[in-house]
Amino acid sequence: MTRNRTPDLDFAGTTPYEDYVRASVLSRLQEPLSDDPGEMVFLVTTQVMELWFTVLVHEWETASRALRHDDLPVAMAALKRSTYELASLNASWEPVAHLTPAQFNSYRSALGEASGFQSAMHRRMEFLLGDKSASLLLPHRGAPHVHAELERALHAPSLYDEVLRYLARRGHAIPVSVLGRDVSERYAGDPAVERVWQRIYAGDQDSDECRLGEALTEVAELVWRWRNDHLVATRRAMGAKKGTGGSPGVAWLEKRAARSVFPELWTARSRV
Repeated sequence: MTRNRTPDLDFAGTTPYEDYVRASVLSRLQEPLSDDPGEMVFLVTTQVMELWFTVLVHEWETASRALRHDDLPVAMAALKRSTYELASLNASWEPVAHLTPAQFNSYRSALGEASGFQSAMHRRMEFLLGDKSASLLLPHRGAPHVHAELERALHAPSLYDEVLRYLARRGHAIPVSVLGRDVSERYAGDPAVERVWQRIYAGDQDSDECRLGEALTEVAELVWRWRNDHLVATRRAMGAKKGTGGSPGVAWLEKRAARSVFPELWTARSRV
């Protein structure tokens, strides 16, 4: 019979938990620049979002590699995990989503020229979703390592590029022009790809391709919710004023929210 044991409490150095999680490092990364107590909430929320961006990049890169090797189970598992992570990312808006203009203005000056538009990890996430532009590397020229990572991501196939290549290897009629496109450009959609998804969705609902399409659609929907929540939170806190860092603010976010991720997955639904 096993005796009940109390947890180990005496360690020669730091605790194994600290060695693994590095919680003390995380809890020292907050340096508010104003006296307003709300700034701490905004700062931690933003840092939490950056951590979720990092996880999502990891998941979508995992899915991309798996699809490249025709390993659908690994790709599907990564996509499924990413939907839970996207839900957690979207919930991160809650602490700052109800700021009044006066509350936001009480520490907005502390941000200076800082803007979420400048987030390198968010940019990598968007590149994986196919929303690419070489001009978006410009803010990172002063950080060579970050710039190099983004440049590699710009010229690498997106998650959706790998999906379409996977479908082509499965015998679906993905055009050569799509398969051979310049992957450093934003993906804009193609009628022939729409017809491929139309046939997939009109066919066996338990097929690998249909299940993959639904996993991608779930990701796309949650990304749209993230963008829309960002738009609403910004509109609530600052209206139509110019954003930090010289960004257009709400006008830019409205444009982003209007873009569909994996576009033919949405347009094909009208034809099934």
